[in-house]
Amino acid sequence: MKAAPEAQKRLLQLAELDSILDRLAHRRRTLPELAEIDEAAARQARLTTQVITAETEASDLARDQAKAERDVDAVRSRAERDQTRLDSGQVGSPKELAGLQSEIASLQRRQGDLEEVVLEIMERREGSDAKVATLGAERDEAAATRAAAEERRDAAFAEIDKEHAENAAKRAAIIGEIPADLLALYEKLRGQYGVGAAMLHGGRCQGCKVSLSIADLNRIRSAAPDEVVRCEECRRILVRTAESGL
Repeated sequence: MKAAPEAQKRLLQLAELDSILDRLAHRRRTLPELAEIDEAAARQARLTTQVITAETEASDLARDQAKAERDVDAVRSRAERDQTRLDSGQVGSPKELAGLQSEIASLQRRQGDLEEVVLEIMERREGSDAKVATLGAERDEAAATRAAAEERRDAAFAEIDKEHAENAAKRAAIIGEIPADLLALYEKLRGQYGVGAAMLHGGRCQGCKVSLSIADLNRIRSAAPDEVVRCEECRRILVRTAESGL
């Protein structure tokens, strides 16, 4: 393949721009904020589930407490009615009187037991409510951490995308100055090796960093200036300049 020396030198500019664009793309993919966002999002989701579980438990305890308190009120009301009947003197039969007194005593014991149940539920509910508050605060903290990381990510993306657009525009301008067949070869090699062209500097390929043999240097030295030469080691296009050591 043949191409004007100036067109070949354009490949070095193109390779440098491609290297910059690759670094920008890698930076965009590996921003520390991305891992931070994923971690914070996972923590937020986990805590959200835990909050729902804790809220459900607190709700169940609140319902149990309300039921126990209703039971206490029902027993108390019944005991008060029996006590009012006893105090009224309307019960004349000794047997009925004894039965009424026994029932009042039984209801008072029942009330005491139920009040103990209420106190136990209240203590459990207090702990459950505290757990809901703690988990909720941790969830909100994770959400805030995530939002802050997303804000930094978006700012970094904007900076990277701006730089990418500027270099992409330069690349497009340079491509217009390179023959189609030379560009096609460059793109093919770039797809295979990551870098499509490298400078021959001081007898060394700057792509693979290997010093060329005397035979290879003599071959390249004898090649016409418009001949497109390749590195025998890495197969990249070798661009000759005044610093090639030929």
